[in-house]
Amino acid sequence: MGRFLRVLAVWLGAGVQAWGADFAALKAQGYVSDFAGVLEPSTRQALESYCARVEKSTGAQIALVTLPGLNGEPVEDVANLLFRKWGVGNRKDNDGILLLLSIGDRRSRLEVGYGLEPVIPDGYAGSVLREMRPSLRTRNYDQALADAARTIGERIAQAKGVSIGEQAPLRRSTPGSEGFPWEVLLVVGGLLVAMLIFGGGGRGSRPRGFGGGGGSFLMGMLLGQVLGGGRGTRSGGGFGGYDSGDSFGGFGGGDSGGGGASSDW
Repeated sequence: MGRFLRVLAVWLGAGVQAWGADFAALKAQGYVSDFAGVLEPSTRQALESYCARVEKSTGAQIALVTLPGLNGEPVEDVANLLFRKWGVGNRKDNDGILLLLSIGDRRSRLEVGYGLEPVIPDGYAGSVLREMRPSLRTRNYDQALADAARTIGERIAQAKGVSIGEQAPLRRSTPGSEGFPWEVLLVVGGLLVAMLIFGGGGRGSRPRGFGGGGGSFLMGMLLGQVLGGGRGTRSGGGFGGYDSGDSFGGFGGGDSGGGGASSDW
């Protein structure tokens, strides 16, 4: 239950912003932007360090993003928007890649920059997303992103003929000890009712484009966590053994032409 309450606190803390959600206004939190609040802090830190090592070794930049929902927008459009807005990859080489998970919609997208399309063609991008499905279906987002990041990083390093550095293996997933937090259900139910009441009043037709339906954005966050059931497995913390000095220095202005793949789970 402790994990659920932590996630709920993250979502409620972002509640005011979520009512007027605008994907174009989202700012990168680092290599890892966990807007859905589904990652363990230790996994997030390890992924940040790993992505920094990938950039240091290969020059390529990896952005890992979780969103609570897509507000009815195509996952391809949202991923491409974030990729271009943040400028993932080097401006000259366009060697960036963005992996997006929409938790409430159970949709994923691997957006590939121009410079990495020969290394990660659409077919290979699709295989990366398919390999994530078992972990995603048990809501083990830590394991799913760690596996994908490692697969992508090693692929890029191999193509460039470099080594990322020695990696500590992922800890094996263990059965989750947290059941469904029934004691919190009443509180969450009240929040959902409030959002239906206040979010639905005085609205006309929904405008097209990004940023509409902020109430459904926050509802997607809660529904994705509550109605999806408890996590079946838990990751032991992702990668390990990296220098704490490896850190995010900002994206480099890269671009994407829409290459990559999309999937669901």
